[in-house]
Amino acid sequence: MEVTEPAKPTPGRVRNAWYRQLYVWVLASIALGIAVGALWPSVGVDLEPLGTTFVNAIKMIITPIIFLTVVSGIAGVEDLRRVGRVGLKALIYFEVVTTVALALGLIAVNVFRPGDGVHADPGTLEVTGKAATYIQEGEAQSWWHFLTDLVPTSIVGAFAEGNVLQVLFFAVLFGVAVKAIGPVGIPVARGVNNLSAVIFRVLRYVMYAAPVGAFGAMAFTVGKYGLSTLTSLGKLIGLFYGTSLFFVIVVLGGIAAVNKINMFKLLRYLREELLVVLGTSSSETVLPQLMRKLENLGAPRQIVGLTVPTGYSFNLDGTSIYLTLAAVYVAQATDVNLSLGAQLGLLAVLLLTSKGAAGVTGSGFIVLAATLSTVGTIPVAGIMLIFGIDKFMSECRAIINVCGNSLASLVVARWEGVLDQDRARRVLNGEPVPPLQTEEEAESPPVGATPLPVGAGK
Repeated sequence: MEVTEPAKPTPGRVRNAWYRQLYVWVLASIALGIAVGALWPSVGVDLEPLGTTFVNAIKMIITPIIFLTVVSGIAGVEDLRRVGRVGLKALIYFEVVTTVALALGLIAVNVFRPGDGVHADPGTLEVTGKAATYIQEGEAQSWWHFLTDLVPTSIVGAFAEGNVLQVLFFAVLFGVAVKAIGPVGIPVARGVNNLSAVIFRVLRYVMYAAPVGAFGAMAFTVGKYGLSTLTSLGKLIGLFYGTSLFFVIVVLGGIAAVNKINMFKLLRYLREELLVVLGTSSSETVLPQLMRKLENLGAPRQIVGLTVPTGYSFNLDGTSIYLTLAAVYVAQATDVNLSLGAQLGLLAVLLLTSKGAAGVTGSGFIVLAATLSTVGTIPVAGIMLIFGIDKFMSECRAIINVCGNSLASLVVARWEGVLDQDRARRVLNGEPVPPLQTEEEAESPPVGATPLPVGAGK
């Protein structure tokens, strides 16, 4: 099997046969994983190491890629003030869009009220297993945790723990320092670029295992929790997926249209990444190649390197929809009457607790526990009602998070006037386009140059 790299098309390139496309293999692996998990649940559960090993292999190189990409991008910026401007625009965009996502989930759960009629007694709900661990982690978090967690106590620790936000914080400081010291920083920047080429080559090797990882992860999910779990809380799952689909088509689609981007074509362009996320339930598994594909669309490396890693902590649209929907569902299911003021208060708390969450499996559940602990009016034990389906919902959360962050990078690049819209249109239409750089140049851009795409600013 040959894994293609659509992020680097060449003029007149002959399209590989369908059976050699990565997304075809991933899709087939997901279908096979569902079949194995449903027919032989014990075998599916035993296949968990295939999924977790692939996810760990990707996580192994995520923090180095973020660090190297951000430092390389900042070192190539002519004016450091631009870094601050891009960061501010990105944070404003993130806050507005995630607020819309939170509000949309709140509206949907109040209109359709999936928790009515459950009448669960929180006193009889036993918190056990992994759910107990998630709840303990959530209760230990405070609403300001993303601020206190921003600065690492150890540089090495941030990389070792895979803390994206802390690595990003250090990378920005390091990149600014390299740029600020002038000629002395040129050898350092060149070394960063050379190391980046090696890490991205490692990524290419790891992605060959994507179908195997998706197969193992999906077989485990279905084998462990069973397809019957989907039907037992089908109304809540259907509402979440329906609300998420509405958000992508209407909200993100509207934002894309205003910025002259076709959302459906963007989703088609990212189909491989979305399928990998579907199979692994983690948006982190596609972070590196997502950044490369956005660069290929015409968004400069400086923009992508800042917005995508930051968005993985501050622009979790899918997680935001899930949090308001799940929190109010627990209240409805346990017969807790939330007034309009109480729900607005819940929304205000979620505006803070939803930030800084890592895009990995279980993070949404942890943040939900932290939010209910902070609010105090909804029993935390009530989240056991949805623990069995959280794995299935985490897949949708991760997919929406990837969609939101992909569009965010393109929008911020357009606001900066550096998005090559002609290139983006041609790439999304499947037309042949010249490569931005040769493979070696793309993996190791020249030091001191501003790596903007041809025609940037159109």
